[in-house]
Order: sequence, then structure tokens, then C-alpha cells
Amino acid sequence: MATTPGSPTTDQVVAAPTYLADIRFFFRPEDVDHMAAKGIELGTYDGVKKNALAILAQTSPPNAQMPPDQAGKWSTDRVQTFKNWIVNGYPLGTATGGGPPAGGPAPTRLRKDVTTLTDAEFTLLKTAFSGLMARDPAAADSYFALAGQHGLPQSWCLHHEDRFNPWHRQYLIEFEDALRSVPGCETVTLPYWDITTDLPDRLQHPPLDQYVLPADPGANATPQPVTGYFPYTTQRFSVATITQNVKDFGVLTDIATSLTQSLWGSYNVNGYQDFSIQAHDGGHGSIGPTMADQNVSSFDPVFWFFHCNIDRLWLSWQTRAQATTLTGFRSTLGTDTGWLTAPFNALPPFTTTADQTIGTTVSYDRLDVPGPAESAMENLTGSTDAASPFAFRSADPVSVRVKGIDRLNIPGSFVVTLLADGEPVAKRYFFQPKTPRKCPTCVKHGIINLDFRLPQEQLQDRTLSVRIDVPGHSEEIGTAFPLAQAGNPTVNARLLVQDA
Repeated sequence: MATTPGSPTTDQVVAAPTYLADIRFFFRPEDVDHMAAKGIELGTYDGVKKNALAILAQTSPPNAQMPPDQAGKWSTDRVQTFKNWIVNGYPLGTATGGGPPAGGPAPTRLRKDVTTLTDAEFTLLKTAFSGLMARDPAAADSYFALAGQHGLPQSWCLHHEDRFNPWHRQYLIEFEDALRSVPGCETVTLPYWDITTDLPDRLQHPPLDQYVLPADPGANATPQPVTGYFPYTTQRFSVATITQNVKDFGVLTDIATSLTQSLWGSYNVNGYQDFSIQAHDGGHGSIGPTMADQNVSSFDPVFWFFHCNIDRLWLSWQTRAQATTLTGFRSTLGTDTGWLTAPFNALPPFTTTADQTIGTTVSYDRLDVPGPAESAMENLTGSTDAASPFAFRSADPVSVRVKGIDRLNIPGSFVVTLLADGEPVAKRYFFQPKTPRKCPTCVKHGIINLDFRLPQEQLQDRTLSVRIDVPGHSEEIGTAFPLAQAGNPTVNARLLVQDA
């Protein structure tokens, strides 16, 4: 019965409806906006559950008061389905896999896999990058200035919070527009590097292999200058090392897990963005010393192709979860929708806001959206309402959460390793500035969790422990960072449950 959010449905009675598969599609964008003005939330699970009895009373024929227009009136079949949902205990359920993006703005630019570009397209791309890099570093549209928005000197980037994906989506647009401002490059688009494959040879030659900073990015940093980045040339690991790091840091596992989530969720808690951000951090740590350093990561040209793929994966998830419109996206959020409304939706230094990035005009030559038979999504959690039947299965992974890490005491990006009988079984990389206490976003989310999902048999009857390592600081503090200095984090291990 699921359709694109906000579109008409062909009603039929559903005996066991769920919110994500059925109920959320009963509310059009105009219905959500109309009732929001009256202080009633119809765009999220919690809002609909809280107001379910009032909704039923107001929408039941023959004398329905809502929706106010005749075209939006509910049929008796829809009302019966809604009643069944209430009687069954308001099950959340799981999203049903969607098809191509629908209901959003028409695409105006197509991004491709960098390995599939024609020779002419790739030559145009190199021309555009060379043109940006040749501009006066003081110019606002130079490569130096644009890269400096993410790291030094401006450090605007929003990490480890709800606006992470929207901010980087808009950043790519701004950078792509600058590439198009290079004479003769008006049609160029950013390609992506699919990180499930080795770093392509095309990204290992000028001008895409490295960047020599033409000025000191830390000289004008606020609140005080930052030293140590001039002269500076970006650096990467070998291709073989990058590939091994991607595997070791669980990047591919986190990508796969993120794409099957029914909910956008909450960072540090659950859902798409939690695992997407972990995959992003692991990718940065995998690629090299520059990409692992938030102060200068965006100066490495690979940054743009890596992040283009992160955006492609987000659009893939939006398509799977039927969340390519603002109404559809909001229906995956739960309670926290405030970051989509002013003034909390700002994406500085850009004028575009977070809510305006949900329906994107960018398309990709390939989305990771399987066919209907393979598109099962999940909503595995550590707890559920007692009013709803639930189940946990031996095939489901164990969730191990290293909880309560005080990141502000750790000098830069770090690695959390889970050990079984003293041997590493999983690692996660956390990406942050070298001085996180000077970063407002870091301070706002100073206590963080890292999640591991592992097969039950990999952990049973073994002695488990946790280690935190800070690469690049062996001379000052040793590689291993004292857990007591990291807030004495705890370990939370649990079986995951889902609707039965």
C-alpha cells in the first residue's frame, strides 16, 4: 500500500498496517502544514501516535471535519486501516523500498562515477580543478578559499549532528558551481569515487593527486592563529593501505547497515545518519594523514569525490526510505524535527537551509537501490514498546556500544578498537579537529558513542575489552589514550529486537 509520500493512494483495508509502510502516507504535505499551524504534528510517528484518536474522530466519514477539502477526505477503507493500526498497538514497522526519486524537484545535473567518465569529460574536470587552483588564494571563488570553508581558516563544517548531510550536500553544490565558473567548464559536474572500490588511477595524477597550499590557512583562523600548516602539501596513503583501512575501520559494514535503516534516526542513537556518519569518519581516517586531519582534509582533491559518494549514498537511502521530499523525510525522524525549521536549520556560511536540501536537483548515474525482492529494510533497536509484540533472532547482530566517550579531552581524530581475548575484532575511526574544545559543534556534542554490530558467535565466550588510540601523538601521550582521560566510557552490549 506504500506510495510516495504526499501522493494519492488507492485505498484498501490493511489488516496489520505499520506507520512506516502504510500510515505515514495518509497525510499530504498540505495536511501536515495545516495542522502544524494548529500545534498538531502529523508528519512524524510520535505526532501521529499521540493524536491518533483525535485524527480518527476528525477523519471518519460521513461527517469528517478533516481534511477540510473534499479531495482529501478519507475513505472508509482508509479509516478501517487506521483503526487497525491503533488496535494493534501503533506498530512502527519498517520502510518499504522505494523506486526512483519522485515528488521532488526535477534533476538539473547528473554526477557520474569518476571511472566511467569519457576522456573528454575527464579532461574537462581536470581543466576545472586546475582553473580553481590557479586563482588568487585571496579570491572567494579560489580552491584555497573554498576548501578553507570546511577546515582552516573558517571551520564552518557541521559534523556529528543532524545537519551533517545537508551541510555537505550544499557544500558540494557551491564547489561544483565554482568549477563551472572556470571558462569553458560551464557543464562540468563532480564525479564520485565509490569507496567500495580501490582508489581510481584517475585520482592519482595531477591536478587531482595532491594540492600544495599557496598560503598559510591558519594565519587568519579564529579565535587565534593555528600553526604547523605552511608550507604544506596534502598526503595520502598507498592504494593498498587505503583499501585495508576501509575494511579495518568498518566503512563498508557501516555503509551497508546505514542503507537498510528505516529511520533517519538520531546521531549517537540509531538510524541512517548514525551509521552514515561513522562510515564518513572511517573513510576520512582510511585515506591518509590529510584526510584524517579536519583542519586540512578538504584541501586534498580526493575530499570532493569522497563526499560526492557520501551524498550519493544519502540519496540512495532517501530513495529506499521514500524520503526524497520534505514530507517523506520528516516522516522518518521521530520527535526531533526542529533542525528543519528556522532558526535551527541554518547551514552557515550558505544561505540555503537544511530543509531546502532534502529535495535535491542533483541526480546520480547509479543509486544503491536494490530491486523490490531485495529491498527489505530494518528497524532493529535495543528496546521497544511493551504494548507491541517483538522478536529477536539468532541471525541478528549484537549491538556493542562504547558509550560516553569525552571527545573533548582527546587531541584530534582517534580510533576505538573492540578486542576479544586481546585480539582486535572491530575498529571505528572518529574524525575531529586537533583541538576539539575550540570547535563549537564539538563542544555541543562533547560526549559521544561509537557503535559496533557484530555476529553473536564472534563475541560469545570471549573476554572483551576496549582501547582508544590517537594516531600521530605517540611522542607526547603514547598511542593508547587513557580511558580515564576519555571520560571513563562504558560498554553497552545488547541483543537487538524488532516488531514481530
